[in-house]
Amino acid sequence: MDLKIAIQGIKGSNHHKVAKDYFGDAINLVECMSFDKLVASVLDGTADKAVMAIENSIAGSIIPNYNLVYHNNLHIIGEQYLNINHNLMVLKGQDISKITEVRSHPMALLQCMDFLKQYDHIKLVEDVDTAETAKQIQENQLAHVAAIAPDVAAELYNLEIIAPAIQTIKNNATRFIILKKENKEWPKEAINKASLRFITDHKRGSLATVLNVMSDCHLNLTKIQSLPVIETPWKYAFFVDVTFDAYQNFAKAKSLLKIMAEDFRVLGEYKNALIK
Repeated sequence: MDLKIAIQGIKGSNHHKVAKDYFGDAINLVECMSFDKLVASVLDGTADKAVMAIENSIAGSIIPNYNLVYHNNLHIIGEQYLNINHNLMVLKGQDISKITEVRSHPMALLQCMDFLKQYDHIKLVEDVDTAETAKQIQENQLAHVAAIAPDVAAELYNLEIIAPAIQTIKNNATRFIILKKENKEWPKEAINKASLRFITDHKRGSLATVLNVMSDCHLNLTKIQSLPVIETPWKYAFFVDVTFDAYQNFAKAKSLLKIMAEDFRVLGEYKNALIK
């Protein structure tokens, strides 16, 4: 039976491409138009696993998604990086001089602004999803309207790319995490990365002490993100990613951090996608 994979967006989106890259073609997509619905689909069993964008090399962290993972007790079982290319696509036979409107996700529009500023006659319209915009152009035969979307959307919805890779910064990558209700996915010898969440007290140097423990245990800190604890004003939780060469080093750090840090939780133990 094919895996049911929840994605944010629809077929042709970057989430769809990541799902195919990570799991292969033998999957059934569960299309979700918000990250909340994506999480709900995993929790209620509609989907077996989910693909969720968590940070972009230009725009930074997608902060609400950290809390979605934590508060819903989901587990990170993997990660995937995708180089983002934004392509301008239209119904076949259209010319850019005749385009009056470009629709896409707000982030895609923002990342292509230098290209779009060349065309004063084009109106920019924010939409919920890149691939959804491409789909609507084909279904409704919207002449004079263009979408900014991944190349896979042009293939799926039979559109023509009239300007490829129009993003301002060419080295634009997004990190996606793979989510599941349980964390038992990899043997310990295959695990070399982990995502953690903890709270430190208000004493001076508390965070530095925690980071020193990680260093002493030979963990490499690759990401740290602070978020306010909503229930307690002026208190902050830290979401941290670490990599390591030996699982026993992480196990040692984990046992110490459970004692030192408040509300310590391992959000996931998995394979580092940057090491092949």
